[in-house]
Amino acid sequence: MVVAKVWNLVRRPEGTPRMEDFALVEEQLPPCGEGDVLVEAVALSVDPYMRYRAKIIPLNGPMFGSQVAKVIESKNPEWPVGTHLVHYEGWRTHSLLTAQHIKENQFTIKPMPEMGNLPLSLGIGILGMPGNTAYFGLLDICNPKAGETVLVNGAAGAVGSAVVQIAKIKGCTVIAFAGSDEKVAWVKELGADYAFNYKTTNVSEALGKAAPKGIDVYFDNVGGKFTAEALPHMANLGRVSVCGAISTYNEKKEEAATTNGAFKESFLIQKQLRVEGFLVHRWNGRWLEGLNQLKEWILQGKLKYKETEFHGFDNMPKAFIGLFHGENTGKAVVLP
Repeated sequence: MVVAKVWNLVRRPEGTPRMEDFALVEEQLPPCGEGDVLVEAVALSVDPYMRYRAKIIPLNGPMFGSQVAKVIESKNPEWPVGTHLVHYEGWRTHSLLTAQHIKENQFTIKPMPEMGNLPLSLGIGILGMPGNTAYFGLLDICNPKAGETVLVNGAAGAVGSAVVQIAKIKGCTVIAFAGSDEKVAWVKELGADYAFNYKTTNVSEALGKAAPKGIDVYFDNVGGKFTAEALPHMANLGRVSVCGAISTYNEKKEEAATTNGAFKESFLIQKQLRVEGFLVHRWNGRWLEGLNQLKEWILQGKLKYKETEFHGFDNMPKAFIGLFHGENTGKAVVLP
């Protein structure tokens, strides 16, 4: 019998998550039956969206999340021993994927692209959900054209850093915001034409100088006050891709009611803006298309990545909480 370590969510976070919201338990897994696959975590993801999921998933069950896992026992010919895959069974060291579960979750149990010499952890980063979020969220929703101006916030994160580079590949001028001078320096290395520390910069003034003719494309990872300040600087017929709203994830209910007005109707109408929110699994049918293009750009040297590594499964909550204090540059991953 295999014993899995599991981080359960035992309390709804109030404001920024705390260690007391989680509990580490052990779980004995049943034997591998016909069509089943037993996997072991190789790299686990922590992402800002998990803060929202913590509001809705059942308490006293595994915290939601994705991981790269290796098949260590299989009675399913489609997933032989040694195969690597990405799944969303949460914060756990081992998982039994039953035949029925695999059948019902074909879109969330994903094969890894051929990685060659690239780190397997990229399967939950630039060559996984964050990479495709940037790829489809920017290109399919906003269709940036050469010569246009693209604004990206959260630009040093897993998604934002990819958006910066994809926009440059497409010939755009890029304005990027990040949360420290060190992160700003890295974003400039990635090719951003203008990069600012939002904590020490007046956002509206910076945008007025960097984009005097307006912003054509806005890829929003932050929401809230930042978006309220950015919206007046959009150009006519601008496009906004609403990927995330990390600035609001830790709000309490009474706070949320006072900060919901970032997208002012007057600006949307006057500037004829197109604003679209999205979930990346909309593109499940084209998943490998995105990953293969991203991988090609990496191998060509056009797309760079950075990972902030946390070592030890016991550090899952610490890595997650660190997201809301800006501790990660690029993708945060936990290596068990």
